[in-house]
Amino acid sequence: MDDAVREVEVAVVGAGQAGLSAGYFLRRSGLEPGSGFVMLDHSPGAGGAWQYRWPSLTYGKAHRVHELPGMPLGDADPERPSAEVVAEYFAAYEGAFDLPVHRPVDVTAVRDGGPRLLVETDAGTWAARALVNATGTWDRPFVPYYPGQETFLGRQLHTAGYRGAAEFAGRHVVVVGGGTSAVQLLIELAEVARTTWVTRRPPVFRETPFDEEWGREAVARVEQRVRRGLPPQSVVGVTGLAATESVRQAAERGILRRRPMFDRITPHGVAWDGGGALDADVILWATGFRAALDHLAPLRLREPGGGVRVEGTRVVKDPRIHLVGYGPSASTIGANRAGRAAVREIRALLAGRTPEAAPAHGPALEPAH
Repeated sequence: MDDAVREVEVAVVGAGQAGLSAGYFLRRSGLEPGSGFVMLDHSPGAGGAWQYRWPSLTYGKAHRVHELPGMPLGDADPERPSAEVVAEYFAAYEGAFDLPVHRPVDVTAVRDGGPRLLVETDAGTWAARALVNATGTWDRPFVPYYPGQETFLGRQLHTAGYRGAAEFAGRHVVVVGGGTSAVQLLIELAEVARTTWVTRRPPVFRETPFDEEWGREAVARVEQRVRRGLPPQSVVGVTGLAATESVRQAAERGILRRRPMFDRITPHGVAWDGGGALDADVILWATGFRAALDHLAPLRLREPGGGVRVEGTRVVKDPRIHLVGYGPSASTIGANRAGRAAVREIRALLAGRTPEAAPAHGPALEPAH
C-alpha cells in the first residue's frame, strides 16, 4: 500500500478490449506511462473478461474476436479455449506497445478532488485530470428475482460461474435467458442433460446477415437510450440470434423449444401461475450483466432514468470522465473505436479546448456472445 498520491494526466481503469485500445491511442498521442497515464486492472492476468469464460467455449465457437488496433490477432487453433487464445493475445499486445498494466489493483472509489479526480485503490491513490473507465460488465452478473427463489433445493448459478456441462450430467437444467450464451449452453448441455429453455420474450433468429446497415441501426437504438440517461440495452441484446448451422441443427432436434418465463420458483423446480410446473435440479441464469460502475458512485453521475448520459464517450455531468465499452460501444469493434474517440476528446480537454463529442462507434457491429 502506497499512501502517496501520484499525479497523472489520465487514469485508465480496466485492461480488456476497451482499456487496451485506450492505452494504445494514449501512447500514440504522445503520453507516456507513468506521469502521462496509468492503467489499472483488477484481474490477475491479461485477457479482460475473456480469461473467465468457460473452458468448453473454444475459439471456434466464440463470435469473432475483433483484433486490437495496430496488431493482428493472427490464426488461432479453433479447438483451443477462447480464454487461452485471447489472454495470450492481450498479453502480447501489452508487451508490444509497452502498456504496463498495474494488476491486480482494485479501484474502490473515484472522487472529485477539485481540478483532478482522485482514483482510490487498494494500491494507493492516483490524481488524474481525466479518467477512461473501461470496466465492462463481467463483475456484475445479473440475476432477476422471482418469488420462492430462496426456497429452491437444487443448484442455481449464473453463466459467469459455468465451467462445463460434465457436472450436470443426468440432471434437468432450466436455462433462463434469450441471448446467445443461453443458446450456446443449451446446445452443450443437451449432450449430457435434460434441458428446458425459458425466456421472457420469444427469441428472434436472424437468417439475414449481420451487415453494416443493420449494425448501424442496432447501435443507434442503444445510443438513443444512453443519450436520454437510461440504462443501456446491450448492443448484443438488440442483435437477435444468429441462425448458424449448429443452431439450425439444435432446433431440428428440439433443443431450442422455448417456454414462456415461469412466475415462481418452488423447492423442487419452477411453476406458472396459469397452471403447470416442472421439477428441476439446476436453474442456470443466462440473464446477462450490468455495467460495473459502482466505484463511480461518489461522483453522482447517474440520471433520474438510472443510466449515465454520454455524448460520444464523454459523461455529460463530468466531461473529465469517459466511458468506453459502455452502451453503443459494448462490442469488440465498438470498444476499439471508443478508445480512439475518448483519447481524441481527452487530448482536447488537456489542451484546454472544448472537445467535440466524437462517435464512439462505427457503422459496423460485431455481435458478442
